[in-house]
Amino acid sequence: MRKKVTLKQLAKELNLSISTVSKSLKNDSEISQKTINRVHELANFYNYKPNALAVSLKSNKTNTIGVLLPEILNHFYAKVLYGIEQEASKNGYKIVTCITNESYEKEVEYVEMLNYSSVDGFILALSKETQMLNKLDHFKDLKRDNVPLIMFDRVSGEIDCDKVIVDDKDASKTAIQHLIKTGCKKIAVISTIFDLSVGKLRLEGALEEVSLHDNVSLIQLPINNVETEENEIESFLKNNEIDAVLGLDETAAAIAINMANKLGYSIPKEISVIGFTDGLLSKHSYPKLTTVSQHAEDLGAKAAKMLLDRLSNTSDTNYQTNTEVVKTSLILRDSTN
Repeated sequence: MRKKVTLKQLAKELNLSISTVSKSLKNDSEISQKTINRVHELANFYNYKPNALAVSLKSNKTNTIGVLLPEILNHFYAKVLYGIEQEASKNGYKIVTCITNESYEKEVEYVEMLNYSSVDGFILALSKETQMLNKLDHFKDLKRDNVPLIMFDRVSGEIDCDKVIVDDKDASKTAIQHLIKTGCKKIAVISTIFDLSVGKLRLEGALEEVSLHDNVSLIQLPINNVETEENEIESFLKNNEIDAVLGLDETAAAIAINMANKLGYSIPKEISVIGFTDGLLSKHSYPKLTTVSQHAEDLGAKAAKMLLDRLSNTSDTNYQTNTEVVKTSLILRDSTN
């Protein structure tokens, strides 16, 4: 195995200055083509790679973005991550992704680790535990140190930073409107995310829309234990007279379809179902699930663009923060009329 060489060692072996070798590797026009060829030939022989840390210290940039996700098995976050990576890569940036698994402590640890590693900025959605505890000092510290920060989906109004959010309230209103339009009058709202900001907004939108119709009622089923969610939803459907389900997350909607099928209900003739997030569960449930698409990939790209804009204007520390709202679409499939 050939030894790993430094810029200094290349310069010594070629009997050139470090500056000349560095400029030759960049094909600087100040250097003769003969010298450039000599330097590249030896660099290729040793498979020389510039020291990334040294380059970043010199430029005060690492061209790296830290991304924090609450979970990765969720189709929405996987698509957001894809949008972030595509936009970052297109602009010469790499991403380092950390999964908090809904843990406040892990979130704090990852923020400290990435900040110590000198990422240029952060894109993140808050963990469930962070939202419930409302402990945000680790993000306030980033703001104090002028580290660019973009929050998406799960955000906090207490942190003054750029945000990209989905119009969750309007999305659930649209879903309820469709159910009512197709004749549904006894609507159940089922969710595993009532404790989160997005869940609260979706419920708020559903309640507001239902309140506009005298002959329509709404009943709620909050799921607090994912290990018992199938049994809870099955029991709920068995013991309540309903003709529609709005699942505020994809899992709740998909389980509602499964349990309704198990109990012998005809979908959508007897029970219509709408969910959120146009993921694999929605496309492969039976019948296929009518769902609210949050355009996750576009959302991720928007978040990356906002951060890259901030990184290109780091001298402006008195900027006004922006919140971009991503409109949703209701994708009609076989689970509704």
